[in-house]
Amino acid sequence: MWSIISVLVENKPGVLFKVTNLFRSRNYNIDSISVGITENPEFSRMTITTSADEKQLNQIIKQLDKMIDTVEVKLLDEKKSIYRELVLMKIKITKPTDIMEITDLANAFKCNVHDVRKSSIIVEITATPDRINAFEDLVKAYGILEIARTGMCALERGVGNES
Repeated sequence: MWSIISVLVENKPGVLFKVTNLFRSRNYNIDSISVGITENPEFSRMTITTSADEKQLNQIIKQLDKMIDTVEVKLLDEKKSIYRELVLMKIKITKPTDIMEITDLANAFKCNVHDVRKSSIIVEITATPDRINAFEDLVKAYGILEIARTGMCALERGVGNES
């Protein structure tokens, strides 16, 4: 079972290292991590996905909350949050009809098509991991040459305690 942790931290050098080192030192894996400056440039938001049981997850959250650079730690409920990942996927083209077939699949998944060449096509998809995996399963038959994933970005719905 994967979980989404949102961590608001001070925007200064070394904080990302401290957070990832916390996971490493406790032998917990980070499945994905994305970090960026918030609406206030003094802070960054980290969105971390990890596969951990409830006990491990509680430990991770407590340890993150104790860090001096941490402002806020939230375990996000996927039903009460918006979460997306951006993926660039380079897909092999072996015959001219592949371009149209892959473009049709991309359109069905609301992907953007970039850089169409004789031997490959690059598709951009922004979606939930399940939707990305479904698209990936469909285009595997063509041959996936490369994939670049951003990691999850997530925000809790509503304002404050509003659901």
